[in-house]
Amino acid sequence: MPMISRTLFLTAVLGAAIQSCPGGSGGAPAPPAEPDAAETPSAEPGPEATRPDAATAARLEAIYRARADSALMHFHDADVHFMTGMINHHAQALAMCGIAPDNGASETIQTLCARIINAQRDEINIMQIWLRDRGLEVPEIHVEAGHLTIHGPAHSMHMPGMLTDEEMEELRQARGGDYDRLFLRYMIKHHKGAVTMVLELFATDGAAQDDFIFKLASDIQADQGSEIDRMEQMLEALGGANQ
Repeated sequence: MPMISRTLFLTAVLGAAIQSCPGGSGGAPAPPAEPDAAETPSAEPGPEATRPDAATAARLEAIYRARADSALMHFHDADVHFMTGMINHHAQALAMCGIAPDNGASETIQTLCARIINAQRDEINIMQIWLRDRGLEVPEIHVEAGHLTIHGPAHSMHMPGMLTDEEMEELRQARGGDYDRLFLRYMIKHHKGAVTMVLELFATDGAAQDDFIFKLASDIQADQGSEIDRMEQMLEALGGANQ
Protein backbone atom coordinates (compact mmCIF):
# COMPACT_ATOMS: atom_id res chain seq x y z
CA MET A 1 0.00 0.00 0.00
CA PRO A 2 1.50 3.37 -0.97
CA MET A 3 2.31 5.56 2.00
CA ILE A 4 0.55 8.93 1.92
CA SER A 5 1.66 11.96 3.79
CA ARG A 6 0.37 12.70 7.24
CA THR A 7 -1.33 15.90 6.11
CA LEU A 8 -3.12 14.31 3.16
CA PHE A 9 -4.17 11.32 5.24
CA LEU A 10 -5.61 13.38 8.08
CA THR A 11 -7.37 15.68 5.61
CA ALA A 12 -8.94 12.72 3.80
CA VAL A 13 -10.13 11.04 7.00
CA LEU A 14 -11.44 14.29 8.43
CA GLY A 15 -13.24 15.09 5.19
CA ALA A 16 -14.94 11.71 5.23
CA ALA A 17 -15.99 12.24 8.83
CA ILE A 18 -17.49 15.64 8.04
CA GLN A 19 -19.34 14.26 5.02
CA SER A 20 -20.97 11.58 7.17
CA CYS A 21 -22.12 14.03 9.84
CA PRO A 22 -25.75 15.29 9.87
CA GLY A 23 -25.95 18.42 7.83
CA GLY A 24 -22.69 17.54 5.98
CA SER A 25 -22.52 17.88 2.24
CA GLY A 26 -22.80 14.10 1.78
CA GLY A 27 -26.39 13.83 3.16
CA ALA A 28 -29.74 15.34 2.23
CA PRO A 29 -29.89 19.07 2.79
CA ALA A 30 -31.48 20.13 6.08
CA PRO A 31 -34.57 22.33 5.82
CA PRO A 32 -33.69 25.99 6.06
CA ALA A 33 -34.16 27.49 9.51
CA GLU A 34 -36.62 30.34 9.89
CA PRO A 35 -34.72 33.61 10.15
CA ASP A 36 -34.79 35.27 13.55
CA ALA A 37 -35.55 38.93 13.13
CA ALA A 38 -33.79 39.70 16.39
CA GLU A 39 -30.54 38.22 15.19
CA THR A 40 -28.01 40.09 13.14
CA PRO A 41 -26.47 38.26 10.14
CA SER A 42 -23.63 36.05 11.32
CA ALA A 43 -20.20 35.99 9.73
CA GLU A 44 -19.19 33.20 7.38
CA PRO A 45 -17.90 30.13 9.27
CA GLY A 46 -14.11 30.07 9.37
CA PRO A 47 -11.62 27.23 9.51
CA GLU A 48 -12.50 26.59 13.17
CA ALA A 49 -15.88 25.23 12.04
CA THR A 50 -14.31 22.15 10.44
CA ARG A 51 -11.38 21.66 12.81
CA PRO A 52 -11.61 18.41 14.84
CA ASP A 53 -11.66 18.51 18.60
CA ALA A 54 -8.64 17.23 20.53
CA ALA A 55 -10.06 13.72 21.00
CA THR A 56 -10.86 13.32 17.30
CA ALA A 57 -7.46 14.65 16.28
CA ALA A 58 -5.77 12.18 18.63
CA ARG A 59 -7.74 9.28 17.13
CA LEU A 60 -6.82 10.33 13.60
CA GLU A 61 -3.18 10.67 14.61
CA ALA A 62 -3.24 7.13 16.06
CA ILE A 63 -4.77 5.76 12.84
CA TYR A 64 -2.14 7.49 10.74
CA ARG A 65 0.73 6.21 12.88
CA ALA A 66 -0.62 2.65 12.86
CA ARG A 67 -0.91 2.65 9.08
CA ALA A 68 2.52 4.23 8.64
CA ASP A 69 4.12 1.64 10.94
CA SER A 70 2.30 -1.15 9.11
CA ALA A 71 3.56 0.12 5.74
CA LEU A 72 7.15 0.04 7.01
CA MET A 73 6.82 -3.66 7.76
CA HIS A 74 5.45 -4.66 4.36
CA PHE A 75 8.55 -5.79 2.49
CA HIS A 76 9.91 -8.97 0.93
CA ASP A 77 13.15 -10.75 1.78
CA ALA A 78 14.23 -10.03 -1.80
CA ASP A 79 13.76 -6.30 -1.13
CA VAL A 80 16.17 -6.47 1.80
CA HIS A 81 18.64 -8.56 -0.22
CA PHE A 82 18.49 -6.03 -3.06
CA MET A 83 18.95 -2.95 -0.88
CA THR A 84 21.77 -4.52 1.12
CA GLY A 85 23.51 -5.88 -1.95
CA MET A 86 23.16 -2.66 -3.95
CA ILE A 87 24.76 -0.66 -1.14
CA ASN A 88 27.82 -2.90 -1.41
CA HIS A 89 27.69 -2.83 -5.22
CA HIS A 90 27.53 0.98 -5.29
CA ALA A 91 30.34 1.17 -2.74
CA GLN A 92 32.72 -0.63 -5.09
CA ALA A 93 31.82 1.84 -7.85
CA LEU A 94 32.86 4.66 -5.50
CA ALA A 95 36.21 2.92 -4.97
CA MET A 96 36.69 2.49 -8.73
CA CYS A 97 35.92 6.15 -9.42
CA GLY A 98 37.74 7.63 -6.45
CA ILE A 99 41.21 6.84 -7.81
CA ALA A 100 40.62 8.45 -11.21
CA PRO A 101 42.39 11.79 -10.50
CA ASP A 102 45.49 10.20 -8.94
CA ASN A 103 45.71 7.62 -11.73
CA GLY A 104 45.92 10.25 -14.45
CA ALA A 105 42.45 9.73 -15.89
CA SER A 106 41.38 12.02 -18.71
CA GLU A 107 39.08 14.95 -17.99
CA THR A 108 36.21 13.09 -19.67
CA ILE A 109 36.66 10.06 -17.42
CA GLN A 110 37.01 12.24 -14.33
CA THR A 111 33.75 14.00 -15.19
CA LEU A 112 32.03 10.64 -15.61
CA CYS A 113 33.46 9.45 -12.29
CA ALA A 114 32.26 12.57 -10.48
CA ARG A 115 28.74 12.02 -11.82
CA ILE A 116 28.76 8.35 -10.76
CA ILE A 117 30.07 9.23 -7.28
CA ASN A 118 27.41 11.91 -6.71
CA ALA A 119 24.54 9.70 -7.86
CA GLN A 120 25.57 6.50 -6.15
CA ARG A 121 26.60 8.13 -2.88
CA ASP A 122 23.10 9.62 -2.62
CA GLU A 123 21.52 6.25 -3.43
CA ILE A 124 23.65 4.52 -0.80
CA ASN A 125 22.42 7.02 1.77
CA ILE A 126 18.72 6.53 1.01
CA MET A 127 19.10 2.73 0.91
CA GLN A 128 20.75 2.83 4.33
CA ILE A 129 17.87 4.97 5.63
CA TRP A 130 15.33 2.49 4.20
CA LEU A 131 16.98 -0.39 6.06
CA ARG A 132 17.47 1.60 9.26
CA ASP A 133 13.83 2.76 9.37
CA ARG A 134 12.77 -0.89 9.37
CA GLY A 135 15.12 -1.90 12.15
CA LEU A 136 17.29 -3.95 9.78
CA GLU A 137 21.06 -4.33 9.79
CA VAL A 138 22.74 -1.65 7.69
CA PRO A 139 26.04 -2.04 5.81
CA GLU A 140 28.49 0.72 6.69
CA ILE A 141 31.10 1.47 4.04
CA HIS A 142 34.48 3.15 4.00
CA VAL A 143 36.40 3.94 0.81
CA GLU A 144 39.99 5.19 0.77
CA ALA A 145 42.54 5.18 -2.08
CA GLY A 146 40.57 2.65 -4.07
CA HIS A 147 40.25 0.27 -1.13
CA LEU A 148 36.78 -0.63 0.13
CA THR A 149 35.89 -1.71 3.65
CA ILE A 150 32.35 -2.85 4.48
CA HIS A 151 31.02 -3.49 7.97
CA GLY A 152 27.73 -5.30 8.36
CA PRO A 153 25.60 -7.59 6.16
CA ALA A 154 26.61 -8.71 2.68
CA HIS A 155 30.29 -8.16 3.43
CA SER A 156 31.18 -11.46 1.75
CA MET A 157 28.53 -11.31 -0.96
CA HIS A 158 29.69 -11.14 -4.55
CA MET A 159 27.01 -9.39 -6.57
CA PRO A 160 26.77 -9.56 -10.38
CA GLY A 161 29.34 -7.39 -12.15
CA MET A 162 31.51 -6.73 -9.12
CA LEU A 163 35.25 -6.76 -9.65
CA THR A 164 37.45 -9.37 -8.04
CA ASP A 165 40.28 -8.32 -5.74
CA GLU A 166 42.70 -8.97 -8.61
CA GLU A 167 40.73 -6.77 -11.01
CA MET A 168 40.54 -3.95 -8.47
CA GLU A 169 44.30 -4.14 -7.96
CA GLU A 170 44.82 -4.07 -11.73
CA LEU A 171 42.71 -0.91 -11.91
CA ARG A 172 44.60 0.70 -9.02
CA GLN A 173 47.89 0.11 -10.85
CA ALA A 174 46.73 1.45 -14.25
CA ARG A 175 47.69 4.97 -15.31
CA GLY A 176 46.64 7.49 -17.95
CA GLY A 177 45.07 6.07 -21.09
CA ASP A 178 45.43 2.52 -19.78
CA TYR A 179 43.39 3.49 -16.74
CA ASP A 180 40.73 5.14 -18.94
CA ARG A 181 40.24 2.04 -21.07
CA LEU A 182 40.39 -0.41 -18.17
CA PHE A 183 38.03 1.73 -16.10
CA LEU A 184 35.47 1.84 -18.90
CA ARG A 185 35.60 -1.91 -19.50
CA TYR A 186 35.25 -2.68 -15.81
CA MET A 187 32.57 -0.06 -15.13
CA ILE A 188 30.50 -1.30 -18.08
CA LYS A 189 30.70 -4.78 -16.57
CA HIS A 190 29.85 -3.33 -13.15
CA HIS A 191 26.81 -1.41 -14.43
CA LYS A 192 25.51 -4.45 -16.31
CA GLY A 193 25.69 -6.34 -13.03
CA ALA A 194 23.55 -3.69 -11.32
CA VAL A 195 20.95 -3.96 -14.09
CA THR A 196 20.96 -7.74 -13.61
CA MET A 197 20.27 -7.23 -9.89
CA VAL A 198 17.26 -5.05 -10.73
CA LEU A 199 15.89 -7.62 -13.18
CA GLU A 200 16.32 -10.39 -10.61
CA LEU A 201 14.41 -8.29 -8.07
CA PHE A 202 11.55 -7.66 -10.48
CA ALA A 203 11.44 -11.36 -11.42
CA THR A 204 10.94 -12.39 -7.78
CA ASP A 205 7.29 -13.04 -6.97
CA GLY A 206 6.05 -10.60 -4.34
CA ALA A 207 9.15 -8.40 -4.39
CA ALA A 208 9.36 -4.67 -5.18
CA GLN A 209 5.77 -4.01 -4.08
CA ASP A 210 7.05 -1.11 -1.98
CA ASP A 211 6.64 2.01 -4.15
CA PHE A 212 9.97 3.41 -2.99
CA ILE A 213 11.91 0.26 -3.88
CA PHE A 214 10.17 -0.07 -7.24
CA LYS A 215 11.02 3.52 -8.20
CA LEU A 216 14.60 3.31 -6.92
CA ALA A 217 15.26 0.05 -8.77
CA SER A 218 13.64 1.40 -11.95
CA ASP A 219 15.78 4.54 -11.75
CA ILE A 220 18.94 2.48 -11.26
CA GLN A 221 18.08 0.36 -14.29
CA ALA A 222 17.37 3.40 -16.47
CA ASP A 223 20.35 5.49 -15.31
CA GLN A 224 22.91 2.73 -15.52
CA GLY A 225 21.54 1.46 -18.82
CA SER A 226 22.03 4.95 -20.24
CA GLU A 227 25.55 5.15 -18.81
CA ILE A 228 26.42 1.75 -20.31
CA ASP A 229 25.56 3.08 -23.77
CA ARG A 230 27.63 6.22 -23.16
CA MET A 231 30.64 4.30 -21.84
CA GLU A 232 30.57 1.83 -24.72
CA GLN A 233 30.78 4.77 -27.13
CA MET A 234 33.64 6.28 -25.12
CA LEU A 235 35.51 2.97 -25.07
CA GLU A 236 35.08 2.53 -28.81
CA ALA A 237 36.47 6.03 -29.38
CA LEU A 238 39.53 5.07 -27.32
CA GLY A 239 40.04 1.94 -29.37
CA GLY A 240 39.55 -0.34 -26.39
CA ALA A 241 36.24 -1.97 -27.25
CA ASN A 242 37.80 -5.22 -28.41
CA GLN A 243 40.55 -5.51 -25.83
